[in-house]
Formats: sequence, structure tokens, C-alpha cells
Amino acid sequence: MTGDTGPGGPTHGTWEPLPATRWEDAYLSGNGHHGVLVFGDPSDDRVIVTHHTLVRPNGAEHARPPRLAAELPALQDRLLAGDLTAAEEFTDGRPLQWVQPFHPAFQLRLRRPAGETGSDYRRSVDFATGEVTAHSEGWRSRVFVSRADDVIVQHVTAPDLTLDLAPDHQLPGGPAGLGVGHGTLLTPDGAVLTLRVRYPDSDRAYTGVTLAVVTGGSTRLTSPGVRVAGATDVLLLTRVRRHTGELDVVAETRALRELLADQQPFDALLDRHLALHRTAYTRVTLDLRAGKADDADNDRDAGVAERALPGSELLKRTRSPALLERLFAAGRYHLLSASGLLPPRLTGLWTGDWNTAWSGAFTNDANLNLQTASAASAALPEVADSLASLIHRQLHDWRENARAVFGARGVVAPAHTDGESGLSYHFSREYPLHLWTAGADWLLKPLVDHDETRGARDPRTAAALAEVALFYEDFLTRTDTEGRLAVVPSYSPENRPANASWGAINAAMDLSAARHALHTAADYHPGPDADRWRTLADRLPPHRVNSQGALAEWAWPGLDDSYDHRHLSHLYGVWPLDEINPYDTPELAAAAHRALQLRGAENDSAHGHLHHALVAARLRDGERVAHALGQVLDGDFFHASLMSAHYPNRDVYNADAAHTLPGVLIEALVQSTPDRLVLLPALPAAYPHGQLTGVRTRFGAEIDLTWTPRTVTALIRPSRTHRVELRTSSGTEPLHLVAGEDRVLTLGAR
Repeated sequence: MTGDTGPGGPTHGTWEPLPATRWEDAYLSGNGHHGVLVFGDPSDDRVIVTHHTLVRPNGAEHARPPRLAAELPALQDRLLAGDLTAAEEFTDGRPLQWVQPFHPAFQLRLRRPAGETGSDYRRSVDFATGEVTAHSEGWRSRVFVSRADDVIVQHVTAPDLTLDLAPDHQLPGGPAGLGVGHGTLLTPDGAVLTLRVRYPDSDRAYTGVTLAVVTGGSTRLTSPGVRVAGATDVLLLTRVRRHTGELDVVAETRALRELLADQQPFDALLDRHLALHRTAYTRVTLDLRAGKADDADNDRDAGVAERALPGSELLKRTRSPALLERLFAAGRYHLLSASGLLPPRLTGLWTGDWNTAWSGAFTNDANLNLQTASAASAALPEVADSLASLIHRQLHDWRENARAVFGARGVVAPAHTDGESGLSYHFSREYPLHLWTAGADWLLKPLVDHDETRGARDPRTAAALAEVALFYEDFLTRTDTEGRLAVVPSYSPENRPANASWGAINAAMDLSAARHALHTAADYHPGPDADRWRTLADRLPPHRVNSQGALAEWAWPGLDDSYDHRHLSHLYGVWPLDEINPYDTPELAAAAHRALQLRGAENDSAHGHLHHALVAARLRDGERVAHALGQVLDGDFFHASLMSAHYPNRDVYNADAAHTLPGVLIEALVQSTPDRLVLLPALPAAYPHGQLTGVRTRFGAEIDLTWTPRTVTALIRPSRTHRVELRTSSGTEPLHLVAGEDRVLTLGAR
């Protein structure tokens, strides 16, 4: 079985007995720069190529944030005076402008003479290696995207191999007016194929370069590619570049050829890749003991058999521990594979259609942070680094947002970005996203978690936090009748009060973000600045509990809650922050739990369900975690590729569920702060046995956790000497950890 860790162990891969016919079911590989979707059809093997930089110009590349700072005082006056619709006029009148949409580059097509797929056909993806394999009756294709050499590698072997090879730009949704140019050059050992695509009415283009090395047989030109006949194997190396002007194809070809210096180039390329990919992927594993529970022999056998099922069949067993094991593994694999130059988009790093929903962008007001929820705890610093790459390359744009909209120093993050621009220009009356001020804290929180986990502070994160604090110094100048600061205007993505318009006052998320940002910046910058920032944070009002006993989404009196929504923005203080929790703030935690109970699913989105589960896990509600997971597992959200959809019945390709699910499971099993460890806070009852290994904590320790109905064992490997509070179902006790000294905790029944 692909990716199996050993007899009876969880499967670190998935497979299918038939080629993919839909691009959504194609297996995925990626290195955070390039991505591929592999169909695995022996007669017409298609590999769709993607790259994080491929966004189509649509005019947004010239868009700027609205210059509204001069009008801000008047808006604040009106809102504070009770004008509940005042923010609707805080605009420069422009229509909604979407960011530049993400799109595929092209597909490499390898067409063989028509024939049957064969009874021995199998396609698979190995999560531990990132290699996608398909084989049938002597034919074999292997594809991976090298994390070491940033190149797509495909190796095809067969006796008397005959095929037509060409790059094909024609994919669904492609716009009219693309300027397409093919180039083919025969070489002594094969050919070089290029495909240049220029966007309509733009000086921007992208070019794909494929170096084909053919062993045996002959290679001749066809239109638009080459015909290989009688060969034994074909090795393809591909890169794609987005550029202006013309790309130096000769230099690109030379760089690809330099990768062939080894005697066995495919094996050498794979070995260099594995040193990075396998090391990262295997740091954390989940074993739910599928087939090993204390039950009847036939049930144990059934569990083992389920681990061997094709992904499409296992997805039908929605309560199988084997399914959750495989989705956890697939989620880690896809998250790692999509993270590098940039973090994962709404579609990760993949799409087979130019018409990507919501532009295939980075949606910063929920989706991006949900997808990267496990970066620190699941030991994927590569994901945190990719998020940092996005943030730091856009800070100059964040500064312009703060100046243009709010007349302030510091930074304000946009709610949407295409990866190029960090400017706030995607907004409308119904979605006044330019009013959202919590985004910088929201996006920097995973980087703070990363610093805590590794025990060192990134100076870039420290500098960004200081700029967030500077913004709040300039922005938080208005007060309520009791002299407390007011966040005005304030926006809770993507909701509004039941009795008011979209822009309001004192959204709970804004209050939590401002407090957290100011205190965190102070922690990173001790001294006079820290004293000033902490004083400012302490002047913010407390959260409000409404008449239903729920944490109010707006702390301003008179603003009523609207519960039926997929965003859980106002529970930001529960997750990902530690502001509201059952231990330090039990009354607020109870109010937050009541708000969670009242929350609706709105349009049944994957990110809404799993955001709900993350908050429920922090509130120690395992039953609610299980219900939210069940909504996704029962709702047919996963394609055969184990990439997910935004809506039930596999509607709208989207990475939210795939990438967020590992974070949900870790939060249900292990939670940590710099001073606290919580074991099994929200374990769903359906998984009474299991083992989670390699989890990182924010106090600098790795944990292997094993549980049964009778005992819980935790192996703790601390890298720092520290005292933390240990919380279990048995109660609370201090835990003294010494760097380099492993601790084994054996606890009683859960």
C-alpha cells in the first residue's frame, strides 16, 4: 500500500483503480512554488501545471485603496451619535473590484496509441514522498515536484514507448485573446518544448519550458510538439515563469540541463527532494488504531481492510477511523505541498479551471488562517515561513491602507489579496472590508505561535507588530460616555448586526485583536513603547454578554446579534487567541459557548463547520467537535484526490476542509499556551484509541500522546526548562520540565 508505515499502520497515501476523468480528482503534488494535477491515464496522460505567481491581470493590478481619511472623523461622529447606517456612505463610490484571479498554466499531454487501461491499472500518491505514480501493463508514470530544485519531474517508462508530447494551454475558462506561442527544438537526447502565453491587453506573460530526455528510439517534430517512437523511457523537467517582456529560454533550458549531471538523474532529483519533503511530512503522525480496538475480531479485520481501500471507497465510510487517519495525513501533505513562495490559496496551489471561485485568492478574514491553523502545532515551519513571505512582501501596501483609509501610521491588512498586492480595494456596501482593522493581528498570530514554539523571536515579526501597535495608537482616539476607547468604525467579517448596517462600533473581533496586538507588541518591545501600548490596551472596553447569555458580536449597547452565518469572527478571543478560555475566564467562556450553540451554519460551508470545531475544541466540547466533523464527512466534501470542496456534494474546489482538518484534530487532542498544556480536551467519543506523535507546544516541547479508554500516556521532550500548568480530565497540576530530560506522564482513565 502506498505510503504505509508498516503492517497495520496508518496509510500515508491514497490510490484509485481508475484514471481521473475530472481535474478535481487528479492527484496533487507541489513544492509551494510549482504544482501539478496528475490524471494518470495511460492513453492520454495529462499533467496540469500551476504556479503561485500565475494571476490574470484584470485591472486590479492598478487599483489603490480609497482615500477616505479626511472623512473619517465625520463618520465616527455619526456612528457614535447613533446613525446606524452612516458607514454605507464611507466609500469613494467605486464598484466591487476582485483581485487578480489565480489560474492554471497549461497541461502537458502524453498521448499513446489508443488501448485499454488494463486490469492491473493503479494510480497512487505517496504523501511521504510527494510522488504520484500510475502504472498499467508495463507502462509506468512517476511525477513529483522537487522541493530542493524547484522543478516538475515526470518519468515515463514502457517497452517500445511511443507517444506524442506537447504542452496544451487550452483549459476550461481560458479567456479569449490569449497570445499563444509554441516552440520546439530537437536536441541530441530529445527535445526542448516551450509555451509562451501573453495575457490580453497586458505586457505580462508566462512561459513554460520542458526539457525532454529520451532513452532509445527516435524523436521527431510534430505540431505543436514531438513524436517519440520506440523509446524505453522519457524524462521530463518543467518550469514555468511569469514575466514581462520575453523570457530567456536559452538560460532556462541551460538551468534545467544542469539538473541532469548525475548518472541517474531521476533518482538523484528524488533523493534531494525527499531530504526536505519527507523530513517535514513525517514530523507528526496520527494513528486512530483502525482495526485495533478492543472489539470483535471481525471488526478489527474490517478496520485493517478499510485502511487498504481506494480513497473514493473509504470516503463512503464516513465514521471510519481509517478515513480520518487518511484525511489527516492528506491534509498535512497538501498543506505542506501548497506552502513555499506563498501560503495556500483558497484552492491551495492547484486549479484546472481559469474561472476559480473568489479569484482563487488569499481570503484573509477567515480562510487563510483556518488553513494554516496547524502550522506551529503540527511542526510545519515551512507553512509559517510561507505566511511570513506573503506578509513581509506586502507591508508597504499595508502602510498605504492605514494612511489612505484611516490617516494613521502603521499597517492595516486587506481582507483579500492575490499574492501580489496587499492593498485594500476589494470592498462594497454589503462587504465593507476596507473597514476591517483586525486583519494584521489575525495574520501575524500564527507567526507569534511559531516564535513561541521554537523559542526565538523573528525580528521581522517584531517589527510588524510594532507597526500594528502604531496604527492603534493613531486610530483609537474616540471614547464612549464612560471614557473607554471605542473601535469606530468596526467590522465583524462578514456579518452585520441584526438591527444595523455593516459598519458599526466595537465588534468583538476588533476588540480582541486590538488588545492582543498591543500586548503582544509590548512583549516584543519592552520599554517606554511597551508601557504606552499596554496602557492603551487597558482602556479598551470589556466584551459584552447579551440577553441570551451569549458573547455579543458587538460590545456596543443596542446592537443586536445575527447568528445565522458561516463566519465566527466574534469568537476570535477563543480561537486562535487565548483571551477567553475555560480556565482563566470561565464566565466569558460560558458566554462564548452559548454563542457557539446559537450559531447557524448559514450556507453549509466547509470553513464554517471547521471554524466551529476549532472554537468548540478550545471550549472542551468534544461532542460539538464531532458534530462539526460529521457535517463535513457526511456532506461529501472530499474529492477522490482527497482535496476538498467549499460546499457539500463536492461543489466548488477549495482547500479549506483539507488543510484545516489536521488542525481541528490536534486541537481536540493537545492544546498549549506558553504556560499551559491541556491533554485530550475535546476527544470525540468515536475515537477511543489512538496515538498522536510529534506535536509541538508553545512552551518548547514535543509530545507523543497515546490514549485508550483506560489510560493516557504522554511522552514529553522539552527543549526548554520551564514550568507549565497541566490540565487533564483529572484536574490541574504543575509540571516542571527540564530541557533535554524526557518526561513520561501516565494518567488514569479519560
